[in-house]
Amino acid sequence: METVTSRSVAFFGLLFGAQTLPVMLSQESQLKPNWFWLFAVAVYGSLLLCLLSSIIRKFVRTTYLLVSLTWLASMATWPLAVVDPSSVATTRPWLWFLCTVATATAAVALPIWPAIGFLILAPLVYGLVRLTPSAGQAGVGLSLLDTVYAVLLGGAVLLILTLLRDAAASVDAAQAMALSRYGEAVRHHATEVERIQVDSIVHDSVLSTLISIARAETPEARMLASKMASQAITQLEGAAASSNDDDTSVSLSQLVDRLESTSASLSGSFLFDATRIGIGSLQISVAESIYSASVQAMVNSLQHAGKATRRIEVRGIGNSGIEVKISDDGRGFDPKAVPAERLGLRVSIIERVKAAGGQVTLKTKPFEGTMVLIRWPAKKADQ
Repeated sequence: METVTSRSVAFFGLLFGAQTLPVMLSQESQLKPNWFWLFAVAVYGSLLLCLLSSIIRKFVRTTYLLVSLTWLASMATWPLAVVDPSSVATTRPWLWFLCTVATATAAVALPIWPAIGFLILAPLVYGLVRLTPSAGQAGVGLSLLDTVYAVLLGGAVLLILTLLRDAAASVDAAQAMALSRYGEAVRHHATEVERIQVDSIVHDSVLSTLISIARAETPEARMLASKMASQAITQLEGAAASSNDDDTSVSLSQLVDRLESTSASLSGSFLFDATRIGIGSLQISVAESIYSASVQAMVNSLQHAGKATRRIEVRGIGNSGIEVKISDDGRGFDPKAVPAERLGLRVSIIERVKAAGGQVTLKTKPFEGTMVLIRWPAKKADQ
């Protein structure tokens, strides 16, 4: 905004200067040559410097303040520059036509209150000079009218610049607040993802293994507990070495092969079926979330469903999406009756997949079996 306003003021300043040039040249004979050429070069040279500084965006306030001070000095010394101070001039001083330019450059260069001060001072100096014979010896009424006119015109420019600056400052403040809130949300999300990951690992790798060991009364149960302990150690080692920011990818076919291998290694009959697997790949953190949630659903079925037929159905969604459905026709349960401290379903499956950008659908009733559908990516609201 500062760049736009400074360039606009410089452009219109030169435009007003070009319009004033014929008047200035017509008054050359009335003025002392040294003064005339000194301030003519100073005023027009400073206007050119304004345009240059606004383009390169350096020394902007300095050059704009130079225009204002140069105009004020030339206007204040006008009576001393006239060749015959006793003769009454027939026209206004050519500097009058650049009064608004001087107040506009002051508005760019100065803060609001100094700019207001200059807005009053510059027309006032002109009004006082206008009363002298060298500037036409205008009456008080005409001099006051010119002064008020200059204040109103310069005030309009100052008001526009102030409103634009305030609007830009409001936008900057809103953007800074939005970025701050976004950063805070990202930190909260990262903390939540880490919490879910830690809770899931603790539940999957420690609690489930300990519970299986405690309940291992048959050789098959002991074998399952042994395999779960081995997988828990592998999972903990992998979690320690991996990061959510890891850009390593895993192909969908590798994930499916890993699910099939795991389902075959668990004691219990899982019927495995995979169809329409895409050729895409998943970020390793996403693949780990889907795999771990699927394994937890398998373990839950083995531990709680009782004697049942168990299925794992994997279906591709496009080139890079996937659905994993783990189902059984066992005991089933009431999700509302699951205690809050039980983390297997809520944290290890639902929240884990949600944190990775997927979703979980659960269908179960007592004595009617259970179906856990893991989908990535999550469906959009209109799907």
